[in-house]
Amino acid sequence: MKPLAQMPHARIATVFTDIDDTLTTEGKLSALAYDALETLQRAGMRVIPVTGRPAGWCDQIARLWPVEGIIGENGALYMWRDHAANKLRTRHLLDEESRCGNAARLEQVCRRILREVPGCAVASDQFCRQYDLAIDFCEDVPPLGRGAVERIVQIMEEEGMTAKISSIHVNGWFGDYDKLSMARLMMRELYGVDIAEAAERERCVFAGDSPNDAPMFAYFPLSVGVANVQDFAGLLAHEPRYITAQPYGAGFAELARHLLAAH
Repeated sequence: MKPLAQMPHARIATVFTDIDDTLTTEGKLSALAYDALETLQRAGMRVIPVTGRPAGWCDQIARLWPVEGIIGENGALYMWRDHAANKLRTRHLLDEESRCGNAARLEQVCRRILREVPGCAVASDQFCRQYDLAIDFCEDVPPLGRGAVERIVQIMEEEGMTAKISSIHVNGWFGDYDKLSMARLMMRELYGVDIAEAAERERCVFAGDSPNDAPMFAYFPLSVGVANVQDFAGLLAHEPRYITAQPYGAGFAELARHLLAAH
């Protein structure tokens, strides 16, 4: 990972960013990080959070934050504000029948994990999820060791799920989608932009901090880890190309200043 100062000053059109421990600091969204989001948007860049957080959170973020839209539940859906119709809209990957059919399977996996991995818990935001199971290993429970976290992943995979580790949860779902696949779909459907094209991909930046961000780190030439990404050394399938000097929301604000220098 190279220092952020070595990242080229490009004319960026879209800023994708994780939320937990990328925008937030110790679970809080600071004024510094929020101001960075708003300043980027005012400069004319699309700002799109890409998160493992649930649909219920995405509704609030898409309505109230200075963002163009949001990708939630690790790529299961995206939401955006349709200004022409004055409505919040949601693009689901699966239909309602499929989502309901998966719910019982998720519950079975959940019971097994809670039985076999002492100390973990169902994430407090599970009630407003529509696609996945989130198991808390450090947000509202005493931090679990790496072995326990890896055991949660193992159980999910044994049950036929895709499992990803964030900075606070292990998220599991049925299907092969991820943050990247939905980012590509959203850009194509809402903006007519195909980020499979190298020229378009080079006009995007992604900022993140944890293993579930690895597909985005690998795909975008301008991928940035806030400094605390180093906490996951050895767990990242793909590392970001650049790293900020500051961690958490201060690191995102550092990235925003770097991007604004080109505008």
